[in-house]
Order: sequence, then C-alpha cells, then structure tokens
Amino acid sequence: MTTEMTPEIFETEAMRHLDELFRTAKRLTMNQTDAEDLVQETFMQAWKSFGHYEPGTNCRAWLYKIMFNKFDHYRRKKYTQAKYIQEADDLTFLTAAYAAPVPEKLTDREVIDALDKLPEHYRTVVLLADVQEFDYKEVALILSIPIGTVMSRLNRGRAQLKKSLARVAAEFGIRAAQSAAAFA
Repeated sequence: MTTEMTPEIFETEAMRHLDELFRTAKRLTMNQTDAEDLVQETFMQAWKSFGHYEPGTNCRAWLYKIMFNKFDHYRRKKYTQAKYIQEADDLTFLTAAYAAPVPEKLTDREVIDALDKLPEHYRTVVLLADVQEFDYKEVALILSIPIGTVMSRLNRGRAQLKKSLARVAAEFGIRAAQSAAAFA
C-alpha cells in the first residue's frame, strides 16, 4: 500500500530541517546569498523527488544527500566561472587578509573562522560529523565517499582545527596541554 505524497506530508517530513540545512549551506558556500540559493534548490529537488521518498526513513539524511549533490554542481559551476577571472584579480582576492582585533574572551567566531579556513573536503566532513552529528556511515552516504575516507578527512580536519585554535587559545593564555585535553 503506497501513501500519496501530499504537501502536508512534505511539510511534516522535510520542512522541519530547513534552518539546519541553511546553517550548513552557509558554512559550505561561505556566502548568505549562495546558501539561500543552495537550500532553495535542495528543497525544489526534494519536492520534485518526494514521490520516491519513503515516509519513516531518514528524511534529514535524504535532504543532506540532495544538498551535497546540489553543492557539487554549484562548486563545479563556480570553478568554471573562476577560470575566466583574471589572474591578478584572483591573486588580490586570495591574498587580501582581514585581521580582526583580539576579543576580550573567546567566542564562537574564532571557532567558525577556523572551520571556514579548512579545505572544503575536510570542512564538509567536519560539518556533517561534528556539527550535524551524522555518524560515519551516514556521512559516507551523503558525500558518496568510502567510510575510510570519511574517517581520514575527519581526523585531518580536526587536527587542522586543533592547530588553528591552539594559536587562538595561546592568545588567551590557554596552554597546549589544556587545548589537547579539550579535543580528546
């Protein structure tokens, strides 16, 4: 017996994940407008494909899978466009740095900045595993990569975060041993 997929079922199953998907999209694209577009494309595709969704399965993981497929398309599109940008403009953009003043106390901003500086293939795995709390198997399915690659990228991404945040911690007088204990 099959259930007809109605807008009400879609709203119940999928729309409750909208804010969470947007936060992840914003970390992936590092741009508000691009994140909005990515989430809109994700939900449009989800609505078109909703007839294939089986109620009771993991809708959240299904939506993330769609979003990462859309993000791959977005990334390829951006890469193609980037080939036409003049090298000098590209170099200027990549080398221009903003040094924010050191805050009185550590905030989420430092952690977010460290996450944003990770290479994309590490950042996506860290976002899914540590921020969105998907297990390794789900991350592997969402990104269509082997589970060993998930574990490797997660380990390397965490190590880079630790290194980035150790510098920030040192600015606040937190020793490396204390920092290491926090990541254990």
